[in-house]
Amino acid sequence: NGSQRVPIVLDNLIARGEMPVTIALFLNPGHRGPGAPGANGWGDRNNRSFEYDSLGSDYARFLIDELIPFATNQYTVRISDDPEMRGIAGMSSGAICAFTVAWERPDHFRKVLSQIGSFTNIQGGHRYAGLVRASKSAPKPLRVFLQDGSSDLDNLHGNWPLANHDMAAALKFAGYDHTFVFGTEGHNGKHGGAIFPDTLRWLWRDWPKN
Repeated sequence: NGSQRVPIVLDNLIARGEMPVTIALFLNPGHRGPGAPGANGWGDRNNRSFEYDSLGSDYARFLIDELIPFATNQYTVRISDDPEMRGIAGMSSGAICAFTVAWERPDHFRKVLSQIGSFTNIQGGHRYAGLVRASKSAPKPLRVFLQDGSSDLDNLHGNWPLANHDMAAALKFAGYDHTFVFGTEGHNGKHGGAIFPDTLRWLWRDWPKN
C-alpha cells in the first residue's frame, strides 16, 4: 500500500508480457541484540548500514548461498540460473547494496534498480564512481537504472544528487548500459514509485529475445 506497490506492478507487467514471470524476494535488514524483531519484521535496524552500505561481497554471498536456496527450498520453486534473468533493487542504502551485489557477482545478477541511491561516504560508497571509471577491463555485463531527485539529502555523508550524477557520469564514461532519471523529490519513494512500471519495462526491454 506504499508508494511502490511492487506486487501490483509486477502482476500487471507479467500479465501483459512486458517482463518474465518473476519471483520477488523482499528483505528487511538484520537485527542485533536480545530478542527478535516485532511482528512487522523491522525491530532495531542496527545492522542495516553495515549490511547495505558496506562494499565487498558479503551481502552477495548471503543472498546466493543462504537466502535464495532457503526460499526456493521452502516454497518448492525453481528460478533461472541465467544472470540476465535476475534483477536486484533497493532504495537509499538498499540501492547501493543492490549495486554492490551485482558489481561483485554479475554471474548471478545483472539488472540493477537504484532509487535515491546512497553512493555517499557512509561506509565508503562514494568510491564507486571512481571504481567504475578506473576499471581496466570491459564494462561488467550490468544494466543499471538510477533515480534521484534535486531535493534529496545533503549531510555529513555527502550530497545524494551530486553522488548520483557522478555515478551516472561514470557509468556513461565506462560504457555501461544505464539510464538516469532525475526529478525534484527528496529522500522518499514518490518519484521512484511513479516511474516504477516504466523502470521495469526499461530493465526488461529485450527479455523475450532471451
